[in-house]
Amino acid sequence: MDAATTRHPALDLPFDAEAILAGLRPWVECESPTFDAAAVNRMMELAAREMALLGARIERIPGRMGFGDCIRARFPHTAAETTPGILVLAHLDTVHPVGTLEKLPWRREGGLVFGPGVFDMKGGTYLAVEAMRQLLRAAMATKLPVTFLLTSDEEVGSPSTRDIIEAEAARAKFVLVPEPARPDGGVVTGRYAIARFNLRTTGRPSHAGSTLAEGRSAIREMCRQVLAIEAMTGEDCTFSAGVIHGGQWVNCVATHCDLEVLSMAKRQADLDAGIERMLALQSSSPDVMLEVRRGVTRPVWEADAQVMALYAHARSLAQAIGFDINSQSSGGGSDGNFTGAMGIPTLDGLGIGGAGAHTLNEHVTVASLVPRTKLLAGLFATMA
Repeated sequence: MDAATTRHPALDLPFDAEAILAGLRPWVECESPTFDAAAVNRMMELAAREMALLGARIERIPGRMGFGDCIRARFPHTAAETTPGILVLAHLDTVHPVGTLEKLPWRREGGLVFGPGVFDMKGGTYLAVEAMRQLLRAAMATKLPVTFLLTSDEEVGSPSTRDIIEAEAARAKFVLVPEPARPDGGVVTGRYAIARFNLRTTGRPSHAGSTLAEGRSAIREMCRQVLAIEAMTGEDCTFSAGVIHGGQWVNCVATHCDLEVLSMAKRQADLDAGIERMLALQSSSPDVMLEVRRGVTRPVWEADAQVMALYAHARSLAQAIGFDINSQSSGGGSDGNFTGAMGIPTLDGLGIGGAGAHTLNEHVTVASLVPRTKLLAGLFATMA
């Protein structure tokens, strides 16, 4: 990679915040919740067309497990296709259901722009595409071939795409992940280990009016479990109950109740211990059965010397542009967990500045658009 004292012309490309916003808006207004495969595929088509028009060779990877498709886009390069290059790893699914635009429409208020998925992570993904657009327009060749892999199920732990991600990353020299920037603008050089769990309680039904005492409520038992699980949270490992469904009729004692739990730890050993505690849970009632199944996991990713060298290079580019970035290990998983754990130099959190991810206050800062796009363009142009 270039020496820190060398200023690459990619850092002076004519990026324009208004043009970026005009291009990003259709992406944000193409709602793409994870569990709606057709909606995700519409978003994939939009992004694929954009990159195809830039000359990328597009490959569509059919979705599995009921999730949407993925897109692999290889940009033209003089190197052989087998040459390890830069993998831009991003997801286009969001947590926002179709119809969220009614509550969270695309709108600009001063220096902020709001919209579902604008921050996590359509904004950062679009900046990466814009960086490639301007490099190609200026006929600035990248030293390494650049491939984008856009996935469809990151928000639920990437159950159908992990093998695709790891296979593509194994062919790369570096991985860049345009997930949102940290609140202070920093980038991510490590992420915590994460595990998901699916729990089900099975009780005994009865009429809630005439024979209430004969029933054994699955909901009641699950409520006990929620309190016990969240009480296990400590400094080493956290536990959070996030989704619960139970019962079918209010006049019936509930037979079934289902719960999803997320656990997170800074160290893999602590997460492994947390997994053992979860799998050892027992029902508090002999008349209600408890089943605990381990769901998808993300391995811990800890920075090594190669990651920190990549960060140092990114920081030198940021300083040349006129801002600074720090490096952080972060809670909240990303697909960078997988590539970082594989030992492939990965830099995450390269995306857009903003806040409110996964909420009806999700927004990005207009001031972050040009500097962050320049940083991505500088990385594409100088990494070697």
